[in-house]
Parts: sequence; C-alpha cells; structure tokens
Amino acid sequence: MGGSVVRGIRGAINVSQNSKSEIIQATTELLTKMAEENNLKEEAIASIFFTLTPDLNAAFPAAAARELGWNDVPLLGAVEVDVPEALAFCIRVLVLVNTDLSQNEIKHIYLREARSLRVDLVNDNT
Repeated sequence: MGGSVVRGIRGAINVSQNSKSEIIQATTELLTKMAEENNLKEEAIASIFFTLTPDLNAAFPAAAARELGWNDVPLLGAVEVDVPEALAFCIRVLVLVNTDLSQNEIKHIYLREARSLRVDLVNDNT
C-alpha cells in the first residue's frame, strides 16, 4: 500500500491508585513509549482517544498529552465499560495517526500489568 493512511495504535497501562500524579505520570510514560516505538511526530497524530476504568477519576489522561506539548491534537476521554473482574486502575489509549507504516508494522504498547490485556502483541522490548 503506498501513501499515508490513518492507522490506530493501541496501548494500555495501569496505576496503583486513583491519584492525579499517577494517572498523569503513567499516561506520559505510555504515550512517550508509543511515540518512540512508532517514530511518531505530533503533526502525524490525527487524534487520541483515552479511556479509564471506572475506579479512576482523579485526572484527565489527556492532560499528559498536553504536557508533552501535543497542543494541536484533538483529544477525548471516556469511562471504560465496567466489566466484572477486568484489570483495575487501567488507562487505555487509541492513537490515530497518519502513517506510511503497514498495519503489521505498527507497534502496540502495553505496559505494567496491562501487558496481560494483549499478550499476543507484547514483546520483550516493551
């Protein structure tokens, strides 16, 4: 496939408690790793969608993107579906990017206990 297309990059990370500092720090860590692994530049990011499990409400994860300087990127947050026995204190991210990468070249990033969400996508480098 030639030319730039919009692709989704998934990621997730969990925190140990519902605190503003932990949510912002963890989201920053996740976004930074997603950007590094996929060689992302702000101008290529079409938008970012964040979800938090219902036990997290101390901060908007989008604030971490703003702290990274991604001020022109459209951001949206929502509460994740409250599924019984799902991973608690979890922040999920979907970054939509304009890229020349093929679907199988995209590197999805799952950190900490969130690695268990997609063991099929996690490798030893993340």
